[in-house]
Formats: sequence, C-alpha cells, structure tokens
Amino acid sequence: MTGTSTLRIAWRNLGRNRKRSVLALAAIALGQFIFLAVAALMHGYMDEFHGSITGPMIGHAQVHAPVWLDDRSIDITIDNVTSALDAVRADPSVEHVSARIYAPVLTALTEEGFMSFVVGVDPASESHDDGLLPGLDAASLMGEGRVLAGSGFARRYDIEPGAELALVGQDVDGSIASGLFTVTQVISSPVDIVNNLGIVMTLDDAGELLAMYDQAHEMVIHTRDLDTVGETVARLSAVPALVDLEVLTWREIVPEMVGMFEMVDVMLLVVLGIVFVAAAAGIANTMLMATFERKHEFGMLLSLGCGPSRLARMITVEAVILGLVGVVIGTALGLGLLLITQQTGLDYAALGGASDSYEASYKGLHLSSLVYPRLYASDVLAGMIAVFLTALLSVVWPIMRIARMEPMEAMRL
Repeated sequence: MTGTSTLRIAWRNLGRNRKRSVLALAAIALGQFIFLAVAALMHGYMDEFHGSITGPMIGHAQVHAPVWLDDRSIDITIDNVTSALDAVRADPSVEHVSARIYAPVLTALTEEGFMSFVVGVDPASESHDDGLLPGLDAASLMGEGRVLAGSGFARRYDIEPGAELALVGQDVDGSIASGLFTVTQVISSPVDIVNNLGIVMTLDDAGELLAMYDQAHEMVIHTRDLDTVGETVARLSAVPALVDLEVLTWREIVPEMVGMFEMVDVMLLVVLGIVFVAAAAGIANTMLMATFERKHEFGMLLSLGCGPSRLARMITVEAVILGLVGVVIGTALGLGLLLITQQTGLDYAALGGASDSYEASYKGLHLSSLVYPRLYASDVLAGMIAVFLTALLSVVWPIMRIARMEPMEAMRL
C-alpha cells in the first residue's frame, strides 16, 4: 500500500507545474528520438556496408596466393583450384565457396575501345543470397561466349543485351588474349568493379581467354556462422591443399572497414550522451525546482512523522516516472519514423534538395544515397537505461537537501 500511495502521490505532484513537466518531457523525448533516428540511419548504412563486404564483395574469408592482394597481377594464381575448392567444401562450417578470376582487358563495342574488367565466376556457386549473382539463373545466361555486363558499365557505353563485345588483353603467360563475347543481360551489383567495369563470364570462358586452366585468383568463402570464421580459417590454413596459400578473414582483408564500424559505435555512444544530457537537464531542473517550491510542504510532512527516506522515495519515483514517460514518447516517435522509412527508404539526395538519387563508390563498394533505416531492440533499451540512470543521478542533490532539512525551519519558510 505504501508503494502504491507513493506512486500515486508522485504522479499527482508531476501535474502541479504542468508547463515545467511538459518541457522536461519534451527534452527527454527529443533526446531519445534523436538517438534512435541517428542509430537507425547509421545501422542502415553500416549494415549495407557489412552485408556487401561479407556478402558478394569479400565474403567471410578468402583464399589466394601469397602477395596477390598487394600485387593483383594476373600471373599470381591459385593452381589446382578444383582440389582446393574440394578441400574447403569438406569443412563442415563452410556453407559456400566460389573461385573467381579477375583481369583487366580492352573492350570494343564498335571501333572505339575502352577499359573493362573480366570477372570469371562459377554461376552455380554465385547464385546464393551473398554471391555475386543472387537470385539469377546465371547458368542459362552465361557460358560458350555469353556474358553479363555491369549496369554502370553498360550505361556508360550504351551496351544492351545482344551486343557483341571484342575483348583484348594479356593472358597468364604474357601472350595476347582475345575473344568475342555476347552480352545476354545487364546486372546491378553492390561490388563496384562488377557494376562499373565488369564483364562477368564463366570460369571456363575466362580460363580459356586468359590461358588459366584449373587456376583462379581467389576463393571466396561464406561460413555458416560469421562469429566462428576465425576458427574456420585456422582449420583451413592447416589443410594440405591450402598450406601454401593465404587464408584470411574479412577483418584481415579490409581492416579499415573494421575501423569504420568501431567508429560508428563510438558515434552512437556520443549521441547517447546527448540523451543523458537532455534527460539530466530536464529531470534535474524539474526536481530541484520542485524541492525549493515544496520546502514548506516537506517541512510539514517531516514534522508529522514522515521520514526523509519516504520523501526521498517520492522524489525518486517522480524523477523515474518523468524520465520513463519522456523516453517512451521519444521511442514512439522513433519507431514511427522507422515504420515510415524502412520500406520506402530515406533518400539523402532528396533531403539535400537534389531531384534524383545518386550512386557512389567507396573502397570497392557500390553505394546509393537511398538508405533503409534499421533499429535494434538494444538501441531502444540503451536509451531507456540511460534515462533511468540519469533520473536516479538527477535526484541525488534534491535528496541530499531533504536529508539535511530541519522541519521547523522549512515550515517557517
């Protein structure tokens, strides 16, 4: 009963000065809303980054010949790639593995030549959700001289399905490589080299063009559990078929991206600090003013036998209610924004006044100005915990004043 009465009195006291309580609620709600909005946008961007890196771009791990990552020369290859692929597939933690070939070539559609990049893949191994050709029946579109073209590449040079491309380059032995290929489909990819320069063909066609027989430049691995990729890489490194090759996790291949993810976490902590400040300013001001205004009332209650601990509980409950109501309002606003934008996306170009979305490339990733916000339960919980702790800290000073309060002196004032 005591707890119920304390809660009822605390709630009633918040309505004494409604204007001040509303301002405090607005500050807390705004802080929580800003935190959730920023968190959702950052998660949307970084999840796209992470999905592209550990998806079609890098995979969870890679296998290649030593120094190939530094040099990327066409003659630094994985030999006996079929045996190497079989060895990787034998590991129970590996879900997908695919070999790839990369080579710069000169391409001609008519008489004018332009730079492009051959990407040799196994269509069957790249058709899963994290492959280069997700959801595409690539086997029916590729092989025997039939290729795919990246959308940016095709748009730049007016390449359409049915176009015949003449490719000239250098094979693995240093001789001239050339061939005629027909574009069957234009594809869009989050991997920049595919989207803007890529001519995607089968491993057999690429091997025939570049004299790479049972060879590849890299093997891209997707494990069943990303969290255990380090253990998988350690096992694969000891496999005889891979012992002379380099087996690396995605974190080792693109450490700068790992740094970006960590920086985003720091930024979210900074924004969460704003929630702390907003909550502290609103709650502390409300509680301090309430303590000064009700000094006579507190003195009378103390003289009637109400202990300081009861008053302290009442003040604390008021602060907690104020904080939690504010954070619930802010959370509702944040979830409302998420529901509105998570399906349609939020276009930064439109927010900046541009009429069209833009596309950009960064570290091999193909990015769009259109972002789909994502929010995690941990974000909402973090804001609530932050405000709850702030509410407790904000009443320390008012409670200390009540503890030192003399009933008769308070009543005289």
